[in-house]
Amino acid sequence: ELIRTVYEASNPLSEYSIGKTEIFTIKSNSDFDLYSRIIYPPDFDEIKKYPVLVFLYGGPHRQKVENSWLGNATLWLNYMAQKEFLVFTIDNRGSAFRGLDFEQATFRKLGTVEIEDQLKGIEYLKSLPFVDIDKIGVFGWSYGGFMSASLMTRAPEIFKVGAAGGAVIDWQYYEVMYTERYMDTPETNPDGFEESNVLNYIQNLKGKLLLLHGTSDPVVVWQHTLLLAERAAHLGIELDYYPYIGHKHGVTGRDKLHLYQKITSYFLENLK
Repeated sequence: ELIRTVYEASNPLSEYSIGKTEIFTIKSNSDFDLYSRIIYPPDFDEIKKYPVLVFLYGGPHRQKVENSWLGNATLWLNYMAQKEFLVFTIDNRGSAFRGLDFEQATFRKLGTVEIEDQLKGIEYLKSLPFVDIDKIGVFGWSYGGFMSASLMTRAPEIFKVGAAGGAVIDWQYYEVMYTERYMDTPETNPDGFEESNVLNYIQNLKGKLLLLHGTSDPVVVWQHTLLLAERAAHLGIELDYYPYIGHKHGVTGRDKLHLYQKITSYFLENLK
């Protein structure tokens, strides 16, 4: 019950055309509630069929869906909704602020239950009459880049276009402190490292995949993307790739504008 409104802030986006943001839950196969969000185009018409952009992170320490302003979505995601995409996000098991059982579900097996939960979200999307199930794309950065590359290569019949930024490709080359916390070591958990390795799935790629990476990235070193590009070339598989020279784990400054223009164009050209 609302007792009193202390202060009502003005909406800085009131003069812009912003679509509805819907927040809801989807049940995982393990009966967890998975927080989910859809951003609709401003002129949404339930009679039409819309392509879907899945935006995700999926790893520890992050929660992308919140009951806050814009549902914790960025302005770029709303911009993509203006371009007549349905923009979908689901916080899978392994993500933050949901308790120990929820977050440690990925222990020693990164890239397993996260994919299962993301595909549960796709099941839900397929039940909606206004979703074009033949036009589903995915984008993420860092752990989200790992997830994007994994979904493009492990569920290639579903995801037609992907963009993977600063992506972990092989966990044995990621920083020791983080990797051993969640995966132990390659010697003690060889199966976990092998199953999570995107290099083992690149031969499955059917859609269009754009790799993006800062060449001076000290967190997810550039070699991750180079390894995937090398493996794809050896197998005769086409990838799109753009290096951001001198940038670290995040692309900053005026080059960030170039980055998002490139990602936007990639989805507009290949998924609309």
